[in-house]
Amino acid sequence: MSAEHRPIRSFVLRQGRVSSAQRRAHDTLLPKFGIPYSLQTLDLDSVFGRRAPKILEIGFGMGETTATLAAQHPQNDYLGIEVHTPGVGSLLKNLDEKGLRNVRVIQHDAVEVLHNMIAPITLDGVHVFFPDPWPKKRHHKRRLIQPEFINLLCHRMKPGAYLHVATDWQEYAEQILDVLHREPQLTNTAPDYAPRPDYRPQTKFESRGLKLGHGVWDIIFRRHSEGIPCSP
Repeated sequence: MSAEHRPIRSFVLRQGRVSSAQRRAHDTLLPKFGIPYSLQTLDLDSVFGRRAPKILEIGFGMGETTATLAAQHPQNDYLGIEVHTPGVGSLLKNLDEKGLRNVRVIQHDAVEVLHNMIAPITLDGVHVFFPDPWPKKRHHKRRLIQPEFINLLCHRMKPGAYLHVATDWQEYAEQILDVLHREPQLTNTAPDYAPRPDYRPQTKFESRGLKLGHGVWDIIFRRHSEGIPCSP
């Protein structure tokens, strides 16, 4: 593929250290919890073996939040997407240790997964917690939250489904709020930024940042129901 046709990625595959426990979990548990990337649309009810609300977790990092959510909300099914092997291995290990069965993992680019594997009007919720802010201005084009991506997400969300983005980078929060406001299929659930809902766990990294005076911004929108804006 020529450089001019190569898609802009919102991530860089770094050669981060993979611990022996993460590698072992990745190798032994990915066949159990993982879904290989393909060009075939998933039947998520069949994947999870039941009909339940389906929540997409994009870029779950080391997976602590995803595992906590799955344990606290067993009535939901969680589909996590992450590209980095240490994080995937860490989440898989966590799922196995806690005996969780309501999480599946796809280790691939989220944009391609959404295009090719997620059917329209499928998702009850989408979480994008602390996406890479790409702070240098020349790298802003790599940011995940862009109008085209949000429009694609909306077509995969059910009417009334929610989109929850959280960031600790204020300038990125302002851009995210603007992008979501401009998407005609979405309505804000708050006047601007939302209070952190109880369902989003506070990570250790976030707690340390808050003690140092760093801010965190939660942005929660809903997809319109039958063309009518949803109430929060």
